[in-house]
Amino acid sequence: MISVLMNAGPWLPVPPGGYGGIENIVATLVPPLRERGVRVVLATVAASDLAADETLSVFDEGRFGELQKPYNQVMGLAHAHQAMVVERLRDGGIDLVHDHVEVVGPAVLSAFGGPPVLHTLHWDLRKHPAFYGRFPRGVAVNGVSRSQLDRAPAALHRVSLGAVHLSTTLADADVRAARGEHLVVMGRICGLKGQHVAARICQKLDLPLILAGPVSGLNDQAELDAVTQDPEHPLNGHPDVRYHLDRVTAYLDGDLIRWVGSVGGQARDELYASARAALFPLQWDEPGGTAVVEALALGVPPVGLRRGCLPELVDHGRTGFLADTEEELAELLLRVDEIDPEECRREARLRFSPAVMADHYVRLYTSLLA
Repeated sequence: MISVLMNAGPWLPVPPGGYGGIENIVATLVPPLRERGVRVVLATVAASDLAADETLSVFDEGRFGELQKPYNQVMGLAHAHQAMVVERLRDGGIDLVHDHVEVVGPAVLSAFGGPPVLHTLHWDLRKHPAFYGRFPRGVAVNGVSRSQLDRAPAALHRVSLGAVHLSTTLADADVRAARGEHLVVMGRICGLKGQHVAARICQKLDLPLILAGPVSGLNDQAELDAVTQDPEHPLNGHPDVRYHLDRVTAYLDGDLIRWVGSVGGQARDELYASARAALFPLQWDEPGGTAVVEALALGVPPVGLRRGCLPELVDHGRTGFLADTEEELAELLLRVDEIDPEECRREARLRFSPAVMADHYVRLYTSLLA
């Protein structure tokens, strides 16, 4: 039996209550790993309720809300969590560390010199060029798409074990809802996701659009108003808040184009599953594409710009549509009913189920230990 310390970090519980990409992936991965005989020690926060063989925590609750504070006020959070991980490794009984903590995770673990480390790269690898350009050789990495790794610095290519696509529990759940007329963009509101492009296109085509997701962790209009009306609030002036106010709000009419804030649980799944299509007007090279995988699992055709991981996840003309320009994207939105929802669901079960992701990781663990 392999014993793996799964390092989810101190930012959100596992699973998270709403938004939380990495924590959702950890919550999706751990159960099928344990079904395959992997012993999982989960390093997280005490509020996590995911079943594991052992759980470690320094903080009672997630510290995500503190990330907007000045660096000298928050720099100890990730390091306190990572120091706990090192102390547990000193106690022994861990064969391998699967790390998901950006930068601090591999930096600390490579210096510790304990069991082998697999560090999953969930983010844009251009964020920290000084670190990724001189990545420590003692840590192996995997990406979440081939396109992400294609853009990685040479130092990461030297230690890469390849890419493992993200998965969703929805691939096994078969959630269904009556098909509505609305289109949906699911995810945090920010310039990289391109909600303003979706709103502009849908306004022009007179297509109903629902934007669902937080604005810099703010879950609804009341929370957003509290920030924008307080000049001293640390989120006042945050790039995502400014983007929402400057680029998105002008399209929101409460009828054709709506922002519904964060939606979780069954309500989220039903909102997503009832959409005619899921829009991905990406303004960057998305590394992982969790929302794309979720759309496929719910039988909702993804329609997006041909960037980042989307060509790896969407089979153009069969499980969704990919465009090279905004004009082409608008044209393809009028053809979404050509895509068979059952074909989308089959693709998700075949490629993006938790079992598929777990099998990939078991192979990586075995390879790394060998």
